[in-house]
Amino acid sequence: MSTSTVALKKRAPVRPARVLLHVFLAGAALAWLAPLLWALYAAMRPYAETSTKGYVSWPDKLSFDNFTNAFTQSDMAHYFGNTLLIAVPAVLVTLFLSSMVAFYVSRFDFRVNLALLLVFTAGNLLPQQVIITPLYRMFLLIDLPGITVSGKLYDSALGLVLIHVAFQSGFCAFVLSNYMRMLPHELTEAALVDGASVWRMYWQIVLPLCRPAMAALATLLSIWIYNDFFWAIVLISTGENMPITSALKNLSGQYFTDPNLVAAGALLTAIPTLIVYFVLQRQFVSGLTLGANKG
Repeated sequence: MSTSTVALKKRAPVRPARVLLHVFLAGAALAWLAPLLWALYAAMRPYAETSTKGYVSWPDKLSFDNFTNAFTQSDMAHYFGNTLLIAVPAVLVTLFLSSMVAFYVSRFDFRVNLALLLVFTAGNLLPQQVIITPLYRMFLLIDLPGITVSGKLYDSALGLVLIHVAFQSGFCAFVLSNYMRMLPHELTEAALVDGASVWRMYWQIVLPLCRPAMAALATLLSIWIYNDFFWAIVLISTGENMPITSALKNLSGQYFTDPNLVAAGALLTAIPTLIVYFVLQRQFVSGLTLGANKG
């Protein structure tokens, strides 16, 4: 009798609960993918065909013409540039500032540690809609001649960067502070004995060890800021300064809208977020599962 036969005989029988679990997971995955696949199917069909035969029909022709037209008609390249100008600085500044706050509250014992962390975290509890009016008026009153094109903080990429940093720093500081508390204090204590400065302990010892958490937060922040449309329509008035989420408006006419063209544009706008996730996937998963096996 071969070794493979013995292994098959000793293999435990498949339990019904495990089969049900895999069926449920497969069904959930299909349920999540169904809207995306349906949008892709509609985007590859011409509007004349779907208007005649309906969307639930067999296609006569599938092409990528809608993707090409959506990219050119909406001037998507320009809006991609606007979004990068907002998202990249906002993510980097948010991670830098929140990591400094997290390092302070997690590695030093002061009476205001908890209060300081609560102040940063409390900002996430305030609904954005509550501060629209005062924030809008404040942005109009702040003059930045020579710094922004509009001469004010309003209607500028800088204004969106600052508001994203303000609203996302609390969550990042909370996550990173919990992460840094898991690091052995002996690392910074030994560096302090050797004469290392506080900046060196933060930059060269603690921050490199926080790479999984930083990657996970960078992925989340990139997706959140990239997909933001609320602050763009409140704090931006010039159409050319809008981020990518507003490019889809250029595909909708006053009296007629091609749903297939809009679907193609929506799929194109989702590509950068998928790229960010796949590039940082390993660090993202390791950052989320950190501590799952600790007692």
